[in-house]
Amino acid sequence: MYDVVIIGAGIIGSAAARELSRYQADILVLEKENDIANSTTMANSAIVHSGYDPVPGTKKAKFNVEGNRMYPEICKELQVPFKQTGSITLAFTDEEVKTLDEMEARSKKNGVPVRRIKRDEILEREPNVKRNVREGLLAETAGIVGPWELAIAYMENAMENGVELSLNNRVKQIHKEESGFEIITNQNRYESRVLINCAGVYADEISAMAGGEKFNIKPRSGQYFVLDRNSGSLVNSVIFPCPTPESKGVLVVPTVHGNVLLGPTSVERENKDGLETTKEGLDYVRTKVMQLVDPIPFRDVIRSFTGLRATSDRDDFIIEESVKCPGMVNVAGIDSPGLTSAPAIALEVKKIVTEILKDLQPDLAFHPYRQGIVSFKSLSVEEKERLIGKDARYGNVICRCETITEGEIVDAIHRKTGATTVKGIKKRVRPGTGRCQGGFCEPRVVEILARELGVSREEVLYDEPGSYILTGRTKD
Repeated sequence: MYDVVIIGAGIIGSAAARELSRYQADILVLEKENDIANSTTMANSAIVHSGYDPVPGTKKAKFNVEGNRMYPEICKELQVPFKQTGSITLAFTDEEVKTLDEMEARSKKNGVPVRRIKRDEILEREPNVKRNVREGLLAETAGIVGPWELAIAYMENAMENGVELSLNNRVKQIHKEESGFEIITNQNRYESRVLINCAGVYADEISAMAGGEKFNIKPRSGQYFVLDRNSGSLVNSVIFPCPTPESKGVLVVPTVHGNVLLGPTSVERENKDGLETTKEGLDYVRTKVMQLVDPIPFRDVIRSFTGLRATSDRDDFIIEESVKCPGMVNVAGIDSPGLTSAPAIALEVKKIVTEILKDLQPDLAFHPYRQGIVSFKSLSVEEKERLIGKDARYGNVICRCETITEGEIVDAIHRKTGATTVKGIKKRVRPGTGRCQGGFCEPRVVEILARELGVSREEVLYDEPGSYILTGRTKD
């Protein structure tokens, strides 16, 4: 019997696993997808929000502010890319200036330092912002992060500290027993003293399956454009419009890797797996971002995508032990600012679990540091030469757009939570994320995966089971 089973290996489940690995406990993470961070964590704005936006007194406000403060140290420990760029919310009309007044008052209640700035300072900081801007609200503690890189690093460190991970393992049934829970999946049967529900858009179904509280999760769809790194200087900060009751609006966001994100939309939908983009959605993004920044080089769009956020009918995060099903901890409805809140939510989950399992003892051997994959292109010439001298594979550039070497790809395959698919490699070391979107490097990545995993090239997957890239030789 496990002490803890966590359902879901997105940013929340992975962060919780790492925090609980600080104890002498048998912990298992079940993930229905083929990799970590393949759902909501894979497709979002990658913003570390300052915390002025959530309604004071809510869990969103509490964990946003606490999580924001934790980010610099967490990303340093786990060697994950993070930049504290700051954010500016822009006002163009009298009505929007009043909205800034409300946001400024809310920020004081949430304990978030902000500053009002006038047009001249905005344009000095952000020369491409529309020149009819009136005022802005500057939050210097906001930042950007690599979201799936953080989730992978959390899980990797958790596994280094004894956590087990099982992928392609979908929960089918949950039975409450006197000693805990029986969990039946498509792969196996498990028993656990405590069950943690981090199932994202499916968290309501998991809670109901276990006999817990009923709540509804409605996915909200967000569509984005990605601009090539040629346009990386378009903005220096996260650029927000004034928010609405439904959304923080359509944003212009620099990324930690030098691209720019434009989006998202915010549309409630029924399909919990629907990730298609639409002409209407992308046209909406185009129209809205052009009201913030000008000119936007849409010729540099290299990709569009859709993400889903898990919005609950409680209008707040759900982080609590179930009353109807004691021993189950629901961590649900984690939409924005869920990424920012993840480190603090993990601490709260740890607190709840240790109150349930009072016999857990700290693991004095816990190691909080994770050695990241070397970024070859960020090294000095001398460092590159030394690395190639030790391992010639670092002298073989596979992805020319992003300067990713064979050595980095091989490292990504053979780690804890190692990549087994083309998308898994893309998430960890970025070949295929540049201008050509894998047009040149993907065949080489397939070759390296086949060689290192000991399989044929025909067996290499792009992502989920069945997503084969090659089916056979054309001249056989």
